[in-house]
Amino acid sequence: MIIVRTPLRLSFVGGGSDIPAFYKRSEGRVLSCAMDKFVYVIVKSRFDDMIYVNYSQKECVERVEDIRHDLVREAMKITGVQSGVEITTLADVPSEGSGLGSSSSITVALLHALFTYRNTLVTAEDLARLACDIEITRAGKPIGRQDQYAAAYGGLNEFVFHENDSVTRIPVNLSDSVFRRFSSSLLLYFTGITRKADVILSEQSKNADDALKFESQRRMAELVAPFRAALESGGIEECGRLLDENWQLKRQMALGITNEKIEAMYATARNSGALGGKVAGAGGGGVLMLLVPRERQAAVFSAMSDFRELPFMLERSGSKVIFDDRTYSFK
Repeated sequence: MIIVRTPLRLSFVGGGSDIPAFYKRSEGRVLSCAMDKFVYVIVKSRFDDMIYVNYSQKECVERVEDIRHDLVREAMKITGVQSGVEITTLADVPSEGSGLGSSSSITVALLHALFTYRNTLVTAEDLARLACDIEITRAGKPIGRQDQYAAAYGGLNEFVFHENDSVTRIPVNLSDSVFRRFSSSLLLYFTGITRKADVILSEQSKNADDALKFESQRRMAELVAPFRAALESGGIEECGRLLDENWQLKRQMALGITNEKIEAMYATARNSGALGGKVAGAGGGGVLMLLVPRERQAAVFSAMSDFRELPFMLERSGSKVIFDDRTYSFK
C-alpha cells in the first residue's frame, strides 16, 4: 500500500495571470503558498486484475479506458498502471468548489502515488507539468497552471508563467519569525456557497480580449513584486493593502466572481479589523481569505461568528509519500 499526501493551496496576488489567454500575451506572475490541509491518494495492489476506484462514487472496471473519473483515468495512462489496483482519494475539506485548488492537488497526488507504485522517481517539476497536461490538455479544463505547481512544490513561492507554457518557480524565503507572524495572520471563512470554477474561468479567458480587463489582470500580476517585498520585510500591513487592491481588481474580471453575500462578508471583516482579503480561487464562492494581525483577530472572530472558520497554517512541504509498505506484491 502507498499513501501520498498533497497540500491544497492559497494564492495571494496575481491570480488569473496563469491562464494562457493572459500569459501568451504578457508574462504571468502569482504568489501563492501551500496550506496544511491535504488530499490523500491510496494505491493498493489487488489479487485480481480489476481496477477499483473509490471517491464520492465507486467504480469497478476491467480496463483503464472505462474509468469515468477523468483524472484517475489519465493518470493511469501516463504512469502505465493498467490493472490489478485499487485507488482511493480522500480530502481534508470538501473538494468541490472550495477555491483551494483541490482538483489539481488530487491530480498531482494521483501521479505521485502511481509513479511510486511503478517504482519510478519523479521530481516536483515532473508532477506539476504532467498534472497540467492531464487537466488542461487531456481533460480540457479552462484552468491555469498555478495550482499544480503549488501542490507539487509546497511552501511559499512566486511562479512565473511564460509564453511557451513553461513555469519558473522562485521560492520566497522568510525568517522564521516573519513566517510565523504571516501564517498566523491568515484566516479562512466558508462563504457557504459552492461553485464550479470552470464557468468563471472560461469567461475570464474570453475577457482577456477586453482591453480594460486585460489591463486589470496585468496590474494584478504586477502586485506580486511589491507584495513579495513587503512580505520579506515583515510588512504585514502593506501586504493587507495589496491584497485588498488585488481583490478590487479581481472582482471586475468576470461576472460571478463576487455577489452580495461575499461583499457583505468582506465588508464585515474589514470593518472589524481585517487589513485585506480575497475569495480563494476563481471566486463566486468557496472560502474567503482574510489577513488580520493577531491583535485584531478577537474583533474579527466576534463579527464573523455566523460564518464557519477553517483554521489552518502555511505548509512548507509539497506532495510526499507518507506511507509505502510494499513488502510483497501479487504482480
